[in-house]
Amino acid sequence: MNEFVPDTEREQRIGLPEAIFCGGKTAAQIGAIIAEADARGGRLLLTRLDAEKFGALPAEQRMRLDHDPHSATAFLGALPSPRPARVAVVSAGTSDFLAASEAVRTLRFHGHDALRVTDVGVAGLWRLLARVEELRAMPVVIVAAGMDAALPSVVAGLVPGVVIALPTSVGYGVAAGGHAALHAVLASCAPGLVVVNIDNGYGAACAALRVFGAA
Repeated sequence: MNEFVPDTEREQRIGLPEAIFCGGKTAAQIGAIIAEADARGGRLLLTRLDAEKFGALPAEQRMRLDHDPHSATAFLGALPSPRPARVAVVSAGTSDFLAASEAVRTLRFHGHDALRVTDVGVAGLWRLLARVEELRAMPVVIVAAGMDAALPSVVAGLVPGVVIALPTSVGYGVAAGGHAALHAVLASCAPGLVVVNIDNGYGAACAALRVFGAA
């Protein structure tokens, strides 16, 4: 196993603590990282921790983790008291739930609640319009969408806050695992639309936190 060297000063540098990306790591490596954080009394956000890897961790560690299979995330340590929602996390359809949930869980780890707005894709635009006044009250709106990813551009044309497009790997054929969605939001005519990588709910949440100065 390669030695894990924690970035314990990241939060002091940029206001955001290190998160552990569990994709590509073995359960033994993840367990060792958890043990290291435990030994120094640290908190951890673990992303892409699927049910299989979570189940392979020692029972004592599993008991101490707040694991959410819907977002494949886990928390180690106490959470700060939640602040009132200043971020909305919008998803076009149920299939975008995993990426959107990763964003919500990342925000919660950092002490921010989120307003969830689900299943408001542009194929039924009335669903979005029914919630638009709620979204206009939010300083930041994260919008998760796959297929043609039209929703982030529509939202960015309706609300004054920072809009962060979160393209997802949802869709048939030429959707190409989210590449069509990514290209669509990169080519958006909506001014100031911010874009993160495919399925990167963690990155979208961190962008929102940077808007707030990671406070």
